[in-house]
Amino acid sequence: MVAGAEAGRLLGRRRERAVLERLLDTARSGHGTVLVVHGEPGVGKTALLEYAVEAADDFRVVRTSGVEGEMELDYAAVQQLCSPILGFIERLPDLQREALGVAFGLSPGQAPGPFLVGLAVLGLLSDAAEQQPLLCVVDDAQWLDGASARALAFVAHRLLAERIALAFATRDVRSGLARFPQLRVDPLGRRDARALLESVLAARLDEPVLERIVAETGGNPLALLELPRGLQARGGFAAAAAFRERAAMLTPATIRRAQRSLVAAQTKFRAGALDDALGLLSSTEVAALDELDRARVELLRAQIAFVSTRGNDAAPLLLAASRRLADLDPALARETYLEALSAAMFAGRLARPGASVPEVAQAARTAPPTPHAPRGSDLLLDGLVTRFCEGYEAAVPTLRQAQSRFGDDASASDQLRWMWLATLASVQIWDDAGWDALSERHVRLARESGALADLQLALSHRVSWHLFAGEMSTAASLVEETQAATEATGSNLFPYGAVALAALRGREADTAYLIDTSRAEVTRRGEGIGISVLDWAEAVFYNGLGRYEQASSAALRVAEQTQDLTPSNWVMAEVIEAAVRAGTPELATDTQRRLVTSTRVSATDWGLGIAARSQALLTDGERAEKLYVEAIERLGRTRIAIDVARAHLLYGEWLRRERRRIDARNELRVAHELLSGFGMEAFAERARVELEATGERARKRTTDTLDQLTPQEAQIARLAGQGGTNREIAAQLFISPSTVEYHLHKAFRKLGVKSRAQLAHRMQ
Repeated sequence: MVAGAEAGRLLGRRRERAVLERLLDTARSGHGTVLVVHGEPGVGKTALLEYAVEAADDFRVVRTSGVEGEMELDYAAVQQLCSPILGFIERLPDLQREALGVAFGLSPGQAPGPFLVGLAVLGLLSDAAEQQPLLCVVDDAQWLDGASARALAFVAHRLLAERIALAFATRDVRSGLARFPQLRVDPLGRRDARALLESVLAARLDEPVLERIVAETGGNPLALLELPRGLQARGGFAAAAAFRERAAMLTPATIRRAQRSLVAAQTKFRAGALDDALGLLSSTEVAALDELDRARVELLRAQIAFVSTRGNDAAPLLLAASRRLADLDPALARETYLEALSAAMFAGRLARPGASVPEVAQAARTAPPTPHAPRGSDLLLDGLVTRFCEGYEAAVPTLRQAQSRFGDDASASDQLRWMWLATLASVQIWDDAGWDALSERHVRLARESGALADLQLALSHRVSWHLFAGEMSTAASLVEETQAATEATGSNLFPYGAVALAALRGREADTAYLIDTSRAEVTRRGEGIGISVLDWAEAVFYNGLGRYEQASSAALRVAEQTQDLTPSNWVMAEVIEAAVRAGTPELATDTQRRLVTSTRVSATDWGLGIAARSQALLTDGERAEKLYVEAIERLGRTRIAIDVARAHLLYGEWLRRERRRIDARNELRVAHELLSGFGMEAFAERARVELEATGERARKRTTDTLDQLTPQEAQIARLAGQGGTNREIAAQLFISPSTVEYHLHKAFRKLGVKSRAQLAHRMQ
């Protein structure tokens, strides 16, 4: 049907207009919404956007469009979008305001991370939408510069409780827009196409001619309009060529031009714009560079490969770069050897020939001596090389010293770059206090600086810490934050925290699905450490369910991979528990010997408590009881609450088998209460069955209203209870203040509180 004048001069398009009207109505009602309008060139996408603008007479409208010749100019499109509302920039948090100012060329400074810019754009749009609904129109999205495309996708992912409608028009739905609601625009039908053609003809054509034109244009509105006027659509210069032409004009000297390209690529890499960095490297005239800068090009390519996938292709590249740098820049060579060792650890059992952990560690022994007083990274390199070449006992003193160098007096850049390895060293030497302090500091620094790539690894360590502390709801909140950070960077980091959370909760369907889907992905890209984490998760999961043969099989697969430091440490207790309960204690002999050795050297309550608990499983009589008591006492002095609970469970199971039912009840009751409180459902069920076998019915856990909160509601409520403002919470969680308010309102209602003071008390 041909639309009338009320359709804003659109012919037909009743379905499309209805979709756009729903988009606006949704935003009016206080719910952020996104729509991707796509179709072939000339099909009428821009006309539909104009219809939306005319229908949004009660909205503030901001708009931008991609320009093919500006695709290499970072943030060109998003700056155009935000220009009418830049007055709200002063309301942004300091870091976001500074990042946006640098990105838009309003103030000098180092290139900001894309995450901070995206968050600042989200905040700016949200502030503008407080006064009246906001319609954001983005035309020709296929030509958006990469930085603007990432920022707008970041915003689109996080629209929830804002009065914002975001409409894109694009020829093709790229990966960045593929997850949003879509409206495909097809050519006009014959009747509407003919009506459009007749509306622009100066004189009437013969019927056969009209029909032939309609048929040959295929109902494409632009072709129908242009044909009578004799116009042709013309494209602009290729964006990359235009950009390089300008760069060449500004930098006539070949050497200087190549150096500037390298520096620009390094800046893009630090900002997290990996594709842009690779693009700049491909245009760098490497032959014009000196030997050191050519080595830096090689290093940057290797670093991009590592950060992109964490797979097995990066370690060989980093190792080659390390060797090349040894005589050119000894300090940088040492750092690169440490990066190569990190990459080899991620590759694990799937490492490429010549780039396994032992091989890289042996190569790193030839690293040049440090030209200055040892920094934290130097000690980490020495400690890890010693661990893999000489053994655990020889490495502990250096790893402990390295860990201590990452205090508040260390530079923020060094802490951000190497803190995840320092945290790993804490876990390796069974230092729960160090694990807590370093993982917390790493997350805090990454959040404050907007270092999104660093934040993903930092959150993974922090999630694990909260899981071992029995704080499942906090861990679940951080898992969501990790997923948001991963989406914002477009990286492929394995979901370590989500897998561990599912395994400890013991929900069979969720755990099995996550493990199965993750295993195929990490194997495909060569991330061997991910396979070990999955096997450890299976071992924990099956131990909770009491399927000890399956647990033993999974745990032994990890125990063989001693280069996988964290999972191979954690799995030792799983091997012993599963093997003993499966009736095959001989399978645990080597693991118990390694556990005793490592925990004796580290000499911490956590390690010694785990060793005592595990040795008790392999011991009989009075000696076993003394070991269980020792384990509970030692672990009770740590914050590793789930290991305390499991010690009570194993001790209670042993007491019941010794026919000491009264004593067993006490231990099993404690275990059941702790495990139920943690949300470790499989282990709690195991404790319940054992407790009822003593003749006592387990008390049903009263459902806490805190359990009714979603992970994000719980995290926001916790932060608000600690005194965080909506803007501070929004900045930390990569969402808008309006979304914080939306979740906080739901949390208040569920918890029955009416003020933040009451909330703080309730969340304690």
